[in-house]
Amino acid sequence: MTPARKHAADAARFTELVEPASDGDWARPSPVAEWTALDVVRHLVEWPRGFLRGAGIELPALAVEADPAGAWKQHVADIQAILEDPAGRVLSNPHTGDRPVDEAIDQFYTEDVWVHSWDLAKALGREPDLGEERCAEALTAMRPMEQLLRDSGQFGRAVPVADGASAQDQLMGFLGRDPAWRA
Repeated sequence: MTPARKHAADAARFTELVEPASDGDWARPSPVAEWTALDVVRHLVEWPRGFLRGAGIELPALAVEADPAGAWKQHVADIQAILEDPAGRVLSNPHTGDRPVDEAIDQFYTEDVWVHSWDLAKALGREPDLGEERCAEALTAMRPMEQLLRDSGQFGRAVPVADGASAQDQLMGFLGRDPAWRA
């Protein structure tokens, strides 16, 4: 699957969570410590816009707090446009090196949308389904670099899960989230 198609699919799943959310939903806690549902959306809108400056791409700030759904939809359209026409741009980042912009978005941002869809679903009281096969693949890829991931500060301590837990629950536990978490 191309980075553009993968982003379109993952962003659509996240949009299905964002669109029906009401004003009262945005203050609900999320499984990410000290984050609300709004913070999950804010994170996914704001950090990639800064990240893309490494490719010379300047995107205007969006009013996430005033209109989370509107900001999210505009952000998705902005990212999708870059993915549809990467124009040979290279993203330079001291942590990731130089990469074609579409590959960088795919590896770092689109995967973040996918994982955070679990967080937003949980915050909104829904049961997320990230896909067992994809969860198993992600877990297999992440396990060999566990210490590097933990040292980055981007992931909490692993949360133990029951023997025989689903790949999704295992992945969430690995990422420091409690699969049984409820809002």
